[in-house]
Amino acid sequence: MSSEQPRRTRDNNAGSPMGSTAAIVIAIAAVVAGFLILREIRSDDAATTTVPDTTTAPTIDPALTTTTPPPETSTTLPPIVTEGATAIVANASGVDGAAGVLTPALSGKNYTLAKATNGSERRDVTTVYYDESNPSALPVATSIAQLMGPTVTVQVMPTPPPVKDGVLPEGVTVLVMLGADKATQKLDEMATATTAASATAPAIATTSTTAAP
Repeated sequence: MSSEQPRRTRDNNAGSPMGSTAAIVIAIAAVVAGFLILREIRSDDAATTTVPDTTTAPTIDPALTTTTPPPETSTTLPPIVTEGATAIVANASGVDGAAGVLTPALSGKNYTLAKATNGSERRDVTTVYYDESNPSALPVATSIAQLMGPTVTVQVMPTPPPVKDGVLPEGVTVLVMLGADKATQKLDEMATATTAASATAPAIATTSTTAAP
């Protein structure tokens, strides 16, 4: 019995180095695994880290900025021109004597007027014509139309002129075709009057060439 005891002791001593080696291997493996895990975590952190935006908007000196104002709408009317052309009023309204009333009214505004006449046809709307051969005719025609209201248009004189016999007196280069829309209005009322022609002028079929202008 006593001879077997030392043999068991040697067997236990012989197993100790193997256990130490296994422990060392396990420890190394744990260190390596921990290193790999740590490196993976750092890689993920680096990939997801947001770099703060350090740029700032440039500062603009208010003194250097300019504001462009919107374009202004001009309401200035053209200047009144009364000299340089002779005008004539032709009654195309169907209202007897209407041109004879407007003629002295325009003369009182310093325009040069020939004797009133009749138009060759009846018209509802007043039109002012000008002769292109006279450079001063357009400004005078425009001024007369301005006095008579915004609905009065200015046009080039047709050939022949729309008056009786188709002929204007010598020297006349502006023709006021007085329509039914202005026939019963005073000159000072024409620019602001808004009454329709059918309400202000009597319904007369045609202005005859023998009626008073």
